[in-house]
Amino acid sequence: IRTVTYFFIFLNLSLAVFEEPAVYPLPFLVTSLIEVLCLLVFFGRLTHFAKVTLRNVFWKDTKNICIMVAILLSLTDLAIYGVLRIYNVSSIRWSRIVRPIFLINFAESRQIRRAFRSIRNTLPEITYVFLLFMFSLLMFSLMALKLFGERNLQTAEGLPYFKNYLEIVFDLYVLVTTANSPDVMMPAFDFSSWYALFFIAFVIVNTYIFMSLFLAVVYNNYKKHLKVRFGEMNCD
Repeated sequence: IRTVTYFFIFLNLSLAVFEEPAVYPLPFLVTSLIEVLCLLVFFGRLTHFAKVTLRNVFWKDTKNICIMVAILLSLTDLAIYGVLRIYNVSSIRWSRIVRPIFLINFAESRQIRRAFRSIRNTLPEITYVFLLFMFSLLMFSLMALKLFGERNLQTAEGLPYFKNYLEIVFDLYVLVTTANSPDVMMPAFDFSSWYALFFIAFVIVNTYIFMSLFLAVVYNNYKKHLKVRFGEMNCD
């Protein structure tokens, strides 16, 4: 039963690869039939679990309620999408976001739920580091706006360079990952090589210091909650 459940959970999640917009598109009828089959299997597994569980225990378990709600939402969305498709009305499958619920809430996914709880318990403790990082990003973006916004610089595509504050925030956020380096700094560097110091300082502070600190806090807190969880299991 566990293997069958995992297989159909994987099949249901993998439908996103084949549904529009898709990497390998399949006809809507094929993907919809596969999804209905997966939902039938999930409903059958839930019914089987209800047969071997006390009724008051089954209905008090929020995991079972989440699975039933996810099944109903998926079927409703599938029906609405199918009807709109018949009338050539463009729409999106909003129920895709509920598909991971099946992976987390089935009884066979106990280890995944433990890891998920550890991640959830870790989030409040890394909020302060994240807020410090965002504050640094916003301050550097404001500095970039003041440094480059009034110099009428242009990108290689001929677009205004660092004129809009929100666009600056996004560009510098991408620079933290170094995905747009060194392209994002070249217009300023071409104007004056001294402006490279601004981007060097930004990368040192945000990429090397804040990202390392963020990773360390995440790792240590996750490990701490994981140890507490396993300690409770051993006591039980």
